[in-house]
Amino acid sequence: MTEGQRFSDEDWYGEELDGRAYTKCSFFGVDMTEVVNNGSTFEECTFGNVKFNASRHASTAFVNCTFKRCNLFDTEFEGCKVVGSVFSECTMRPMRVRGGDWSFAVLSGLDLRNCVFRDVRMREIDLTAANCEKAEFLNVDLASAQLDRIRLVGADLRGSNLAALNPFDAELKDAIIGVEQAMTIAQSIGFDVR
Repeated sequence: MTEGQRFSDEDWYGEELDGRAYTKCSFFGVDMTEVVNNGSTFEECTFGNVKFNASRHASTAFVNCTFKRCNLFDTEFEGCKVVGSVFSECTMRPMRVRGGDWSFAVLSGLDLRNCVFRDVRMREIDLTAANCEKAEFLNVDLASAQLDRIRLVGADLRGSNLAALNPFDAELKDAIIGVEQAMTIAQSIGFDVR
């Protein structure tokens, strides 16, 4: 395990990070483009101006990490734990997330257009004012999520828990939902569905 170390302006392009463990480390200006990351753990780490372009992360944990001004263009997360991590001023699209747990993460105000989230646990995630136009949230657990002023125009939300969604405080034009979700939303705004 590596703890408390600082990595600056390093070239990790295309490296394989299988099973590595970092705690309270900082990464600034590190090029992680096309990194293949399997089963590694990052706890309470800080990433600043890191390039994650076209990187692939599987069964990896980023717990309580901070990402600032990072580029996650074309990044994939498969079965990863990103609990409690904060993303600010990051380029996220088109990012793909399948499975895993992103609960308590903060993605507020980010451009998430066309991003894909499938079968992900995102309880109490902060998506305040995020632009999720044409994004996919398929079978996503958004219980108690912060969705104020979220833009979901043309988004596919089928199978997701939308109990926390206030339809009067979101942009929902052309968003796709299932029948059960429509009933939940109708009941939340006071309709008596029979």
